[in-house]
Amino acid sequence: MSRNRVIPGFGLSLGYATLYTSLIVFIPLAALAASGISLGAETFWAVVSHPQAVASYTLSFGASLVAALINLIFGLLVAWVLVRYTFPGKRIADALVDLPFALPTAVAGIALTALYGRNGWFGQHLESWGFKVAYAPAGIVVALTFIGLPFVVRTVQPVLEGLERELEEAAASLGANRWQTFRRVLLPALVPALLTGFALSFARAVGEYGSVVFISGNMPYRTEITPLLIYSKLEQYDYAGASALGMMMLVFSFVLLLAINGLQYWSLRRRGGG
Repeated sequence: MSRNRVIPGFGLSLGYATLYTSLIVFIPLAALAASGISLGAETFWAVVSHPQAVASYTLSFGASLVAALINLIFGLLVAWVLVRYTFPGKRIADALVDLPFALPTAVAGIALTALYGRNGWFGQHLESWGFKVAYAPAGIVVALTFIGLPFVVRTVQPVLEGLERELEEAAASLGANRWQTFRRVLLPALVPALLTGFALSFARAVGEYGSVVFISGNMPYRTEITPLLIYSKLEQYDYAGASALGMMMLVFSFVLLLAINGLQYWSLRRRGGG
């Protein structure tokens, strides 16, 4: 006797899923690739290897990597505090973590520029010490860190909540200090979640535009990230050139995310084998 299914069978479900992902993901990406390829190999390479484009790649991926690494460390710390401690205003703090999800990124960029600009609350003191944030690469890192933090916190938090305290107590009873307990008991269980949060934060930062456009200053070769360069080409009606740069970002991001997912798979297998 066949079982009653809540949703349709495999064939119909696969068909709907394929149609949906094709309309939302695959067809737009194919159109992007077709527009870039229409330039021809020589012109395509001239666009994507232009020094201004290379400088934007370096800044985009470099700033995204730095921001993701910062979020990896402090996201774990925030998740740890929210899970392991009780304090006044904890629910408010927990809700504020999700604020970058709900806040329009342009609003975040304006707020960060007001804070870190020359006359801002933080910026005026930092510049007096010779450290410039707004209209500098450091400002881009600050903006990308702001929008990427929730990804690490919300990925690590449920894993921390699911860890049994008995494991830590057993390690302490066997003579392990706090650092040894964290490194040998907690960290192996957290590595997959940390890598996932890092990948999500990095991917989000690579494609960010709104929060960066105000604080970066959009200076070519210095503070111009690739999404800003793509937008500049669109303003010049150079749709093929913008598509070519978009293709390069797509390829770079796919390769890096594939490497991160491979590292995550390796860590899971190593943990399972151990």
